[in-house]
Amino acid sequence: MTSAGTDLVELAKAAIEYCYDQGWTDGLPVVPATAADVAACLATTPHPADEIIGSQPHLGRSVTVAQAAANAIMAGCKPEYFPVVLAAWQAVTHERSSRGAWQSTSGPAPLIVVNGPVRTRLRINYAGGAFGPGFRPNATIGRAIGLIVRNGYGVRPQELEQATQGLPGRWSVCLGENEEMSPWEPLSVVGGVPAGVDAVSAMLIRTVEYIDNRSTDSAEAVLTDFADTLARMGAYVGGPHSSGGLVLGPEHAQLLGNAGYRRTDVQQWLFEHAVRDPAEMAAAGKGEHVGDGPFRMLPSAEAIPIVVAGAANAAMSMVFRPFGWAAWTGRSVPVEWKEQ
Repeated sequence: MTSAGTDLVELAKAAIEYCYDQGWTDGLPVVPATAADVAACLATTPHPADEIIGSQPHLGRSVTVAQAAANAIMAGCKPEYFPVVLAAWQAVTHERSSRGAWQSTSGPAPLIVVNGPVRTRLRINYAGGAFGPGFRPNATIGRAIGLIVRNGYGVRPQELEQATQGLPGRWSVCLGENEEMSPWEPLSVVGGVPAGVDAVSAMLIRTVEYIDNRSTDSAEAVLTDFADTLARMGAYVGGPHSSGGLVLGPEHAQLLGNAGYRRTDVQQWLFEHAVRDPAEMAAAGKGEHVGDGPFRMLPSAEAIPIVVAGAANAAMSMVFRPFGWAAWTGRSVPVEWKEQ
């Protein structure tokens, strides 16, 4: 490396360390954001720079579009990702469970699901390893939401954040839906956005739990496995119900679709079968609100969001746990692009 190249590297490292010193990072290095970077983000959206997109009145803090752009750059986003970041932010903040959730002892994470042609245009992963690392838009769009909360609202671990343990994927659970291998309409259509339109759905979640079932061709056997995981007593935190949703691998989704199950049929089946005996709940110290008959762990069929993502290389799926009892509002947010 030439002397000039070494100087540039040292300058970049100094800028990264400066961001650490200011408390702007989530523990990983950030990309220093310049005024030109912010302008490039703002050029992709019809929203003005000074528009307030979120407030926490009890903290006396608000977030503007320009601040969101700076944090998106710091997260590693390209400017063309920014409309998706804004849609994801809007989708998360519209959820009932987001009120006060950033300071919850659960430390919930946003689960961000992207639909529409933008998945391929931006190369958002929706196939193999959709929950994992290695794809810039998935990692940085999700990370941007966390940095906006951290730097816009000042909610940091062991300061304003009150998470007892938190989640390892708190700021990076962003994936596309595998529409091409799903037997059903996209999740965004369930959320009120026409098929083929770029859209984001989001909900705050506590955790994810895998379901590995490759030993049967019976749709009902696989549903029984799902229901057992959804009815796990450890996910019940008191009150009327627990919560749960599914990210189905394509093999499980197609098995159910080929057996004639629509998404709504799967939701209803799981609602009826994700039950626990009151004696079991009482033995676990959780019998206060369950009554005498079989206890339904989920509040309704509609409160079980179902997404399809991943590769068709093994019959594996995920249960995720929406934060609180509100589950998903059932509303998706279209991505808004600035007309050129």
